[in-house]
Amino acid sequence: MPLGNHRATPWNRPGPGSGQAPSVGCTTVTTAATSASDLGDEATPLVVRTVEVVDPGALLSLLPRDAVLAWVRRGEGLVGWGAAAVLRTGGPGRFAEAQSWWREQARAAVVRDQVVGPGTGLVGFGSFAFADEPGDSVLVVPEVVVGRRGETTWLTTVGRASITSPPEVSATDPPSRPEGVTYADGALTGAAWEGIVDEAVRRIGAGTLEKVVLAHDLLMRSDADIDVRWPLQRLAESYPTCWTFHVDGLLGATPELLVRRERGLVTSRVLAGTIRRTGNDARDLALAAALARSSKDLEEHEYAVRSVAEALAPHCTSMNVPEAPFVLHLPNVMHLATDVAGGVAGSGGSGVGDDEVASSLQLAEALHPSAAVGGTPTAQALALITEIEGMDRGRYAGPVGWMDASGDGEWGIALRSAEVSGPNLRLFAGCGIVADSDPADELAEAQAKFVPVRDAVSGPEDPVGPATRWPR
Repeated sequence: MPLGNHRATPWNRPGPGSGQAPSVGCTTVTTAATSASDLGDEATPLVVRTVEVVDPGALLSLLPRDAVLAWVRRGEGLVGWGAAAVLRTGGPGRFAEAQSWWREQARAAVVRDQVVGPGTGLVGFGSFAFADEPGDSVLVVPEVVVGRRGETTWLTTVGRASITSPPEVSATDPPSRPEGVTYADGALTGAAWEGIVDEAVRRIGAGTLEKVVLAHDLLMRSDADIDVRWPLQRLAESYPTCWTFHVDGLLGATPELLVRRERGLVTSRVLAGTIRRTGNDARDLALAAALARSSKDLEEHEYAVRSVAEALAPHCTSMNVPEAPFVLHLPNVMHLATDVAGGVAGSGGSGVGDDEVASSLQLAEALHPSAAVGGTPTAQALALITEIEGMDRGRYAGPVGWMDASGDGEWGIALRSAEVSGPNLRLFAGCGIVADSDPADELAEAQAKFVPVRDAVSGPEDPVGPATRWPR
């Protein structure tokens, strides 16, 4: 169902402090680290306890309504709630400030970890702005974390100075479906966005750059505040091979793992080159074969893989970069995909406490922005995005994920995502533009990328009245 060229409904756009991306031109404010409940004494170390627990059921079903965090794939991962400590930062030094703050928290923390593994003990969830300016970034230490890997489930509790007995965890009351959903154009109509794609193709043809990724947004509004657990549960069910996430009002299900660091091994999944599925298996197989042979998509993918390999190389002692991509099949689209792997230099160290070893967050910083979300060459692509894209991405296409006290962690690219504030959502999609890109095809691709979150909120092809019907 086409999602572009629809008229704006009369409700306010997101602004600074709304939990959504602020207006273009707003100032990023860097504040001192605080914890959520006013937030106690930052000089007092965090006290952390992790214990193994009996499986309490689906991770997302355990979440309360408010202050929730999630990183889940195929039923495994981490969920959390509450905030024992929070850092809000911004600007070009946002990653370094977050790394420094995290290292201080990890070194000072008193940890009793009876499970010992990636994601146990002290864990922080983070979401970082795409651009240096504008945009804000956040790193959150939850008060409660429940994790699962394989047959092991654990519970982590975090407090200042002391912690109480581990709470009982069980499924909470199910969330309610959003009602009365309406839609509006984001920064640009579909037709206007096609115009900037055409301009990008002209610049590429003139030799200014090789590739640029342009983002598009769509606004949604419900009659009441949206319970983020509703779209999270539906995303996890519909897209089990993606990483379903929520951090500080940013939710989604990303198919692209920017970086994972685990016990000295680094992996990154690169996606670039996309085609929409039809629902007909035979037709989709033919489309997958065509995607794998498409010179336009292979060129776009090559730029993305090259940028990831070059960014990781200084931090790795060895690397494996496959010569050709595979086709990743998702329910709504197919992507060209490549898994890059390497060994972390100096990985015999102690992680966050060892300045010689790159943490997962530092690796994410090195990789961001890859050609898959920025373009090639990076500087020229980012300059063109700033000049013609006409919107503030906020934390869309920035790193989102988690890190533990050892420096291990997983960071995805915040794709197939939306920022939520009360009853409002702002959905994002992006497309890689190269020399032979067609504006109408790119708009169709962007519309396909809106589908996961759109359907998770309001349902596919919902019967709606004239005031809320998707324009055709």
